[in-house]
Amino acid sequence: MLLVSMAIGLFQGLRRAGGKEERAEDFFTGGRQMTALPVGLSLSASFMSAVQVLGVPAEAYRYGLKFLYMCLGQSLNTLITAYLFLPVFYRLGITSTNQYLKMRFSRSLQLLATIQFITATLLYTGIVIYAPALILNQVTGLDIWASLFSTGLICTFYTTLGGMKAVIWTDVFQVVVMLSGFLAIVIRGTVLVGGPSAVLEIASNGSRINLGDFSFDLRRRYTFWTFVFGGTMVWLSMYGVNQSQVQRYIACKTEKEARRALLVNQVGLCLIVSSAVTCGIVMFALYRKCDPLKAGLISAADQYMPFLVLDIFADYPGVPGLFLACAYSGTLSTASTSINAMAAVTMEDILKPRLHNVSQKRLVLISKGLSLFYGVACITVAALTSLVGGGVLQGSFTVMGIIGGPLLGAFILGMFIPASNTPGVFAAIVVGFGISLWIGIGASLYPPDPQVMGVLPSSADHCPLLVTGNTTLNGSLVVETPSSLAGERTHPEGSNRTGAFVVGSPSCETPGIQLLVSY
Repeated sequence: MLLVSMAIGLFQGLRRAGGKEERAEDFFTGGRQMTALPVGLSLSASFMSAVQVLGVPAEAYRYGLKFLYMCLGQSLNTLITAYLFLPVFYRLGITSTNQYLKMRFSRSLQLLATIQFITATLLYTGIVIYAPALILNQVTGLDIWASLFSTGLICTFYTTLGGMKAVIWTDVFQVVVMLSGFLAIVIRGTVLVGGPSAVLEIASNGSRINLGDFSFDLRRRYTFWTFVFGGTMVWLSMYGVNQSQVQRYIACKTEKEARRALLVNQVGLCLIVSSAVTCGIVMFALYRKCDPLKAGLISAADQYMPFLVLDIFADYPGVPGLFLACAYSGTLSTASTSINAMAAVTMEDILKPRLHNVSQKRLVLISKGLSLFYGVACITVAALTSLVGGGVLQGSFTVMGIIGGPLLGAFILGMFIPASNTPGVFAAIVVGFGISLWIGIGASLYPPDPQVMGVLPSSADHCPLLVTGNTTLNGSLVVETPSSLAGERTHPEGSNRTGAFVVGSPSCETPGIQLLVSY
């Protein structure tokens, strides 16, 4: 999988070298000649980092089928982005979203947004590279440093060489790999349980078919309202104004094609999320009587999926590698997108205004140098994270939510509130960031009780006696469990929340947006 991704980047790089694309803008936008299908699939792939590949099934396992409500928030976001935000960015012909803030307000607001974006994205991307390497090392014994550096270097290589076109086409390949991995797990797990009807019956008896949760309790982690309203705000901050996503759909050759790309993205996201949620429900059916976390076979919820794969595919050598490819596809797609986006905003917002009388050929070389720089920086952040320890994971994931809300509010004010001005928006971003930071830190330090959050009940009362001797849980987790354990499991109450940052971030974003809009 890594070699194919590298080959795609090499192909696009050689193709660029022999073509007419000479401008830096073309490096970052693919010459604005992309079509809807690859761009839409690329947008879908970038959402599913390895953290989501590991985390979404675990969340569905713990909280039930209501995780599918995420698709409702995604649908609302697609409509709002396609008809309100996309036309503004596309018709202006800009490469960096922050250029809009300069046009509408001032250079100082542009630089503030750029610095916030680079800081948050650099931290997040470093963690995206490190977190799956850590989790898979704990469960499979895969060397963490080999995983970290091979992923980071190959991703940096094809992003630097091929630019946006390499990012988009490798994402298309990686979407196929991700869906194949999920499909293999669902099919094998369903067969072991006894068929789709058996899975549904077990899930229903275990309260996992819970699409009717319309609770207004704000302490609950997932309800219809948190996904539709809070989730929509999260998606808007990602697809409406975030450089990583906007940069892809403005690469389409027409505005109509860009709207189609968002529609393809919506279908792709729902398909990926549905596949991941189905994995979680099948996993519950398999482990309904012996929860691996409660039994001590794993030490965190993010390890459910690797454990499941090694368990159900124990008699199929090589097949677990498909899941590793699935997880690393998510990492590569997210990391390559982020590296390209950070290079784009640095060039367009910081360097280009100062680089007068510089040839386009040199600007392209500088752009590639920036991609290389940010690739190395992300690997460095990942390496430093491994030295600091896993305690920084949740806080780093929350950074995107903390910064995304106030920035979304700034763009909303600029586009839809004519009376808004530079001092007001600048102050609102700072205050909104402070409030969001306070909420984010508080939620991490003082999380609500698992039962209050809505964690569904589980049990380890029917675990085989040999379970306790099948694993080592001190730092390096090596799972050697018989596949007969599958089919006798259930679900956890309190566990690591690393994989839940995507939907957990509305609590950080929404107050910032509300404050900005009401300022």
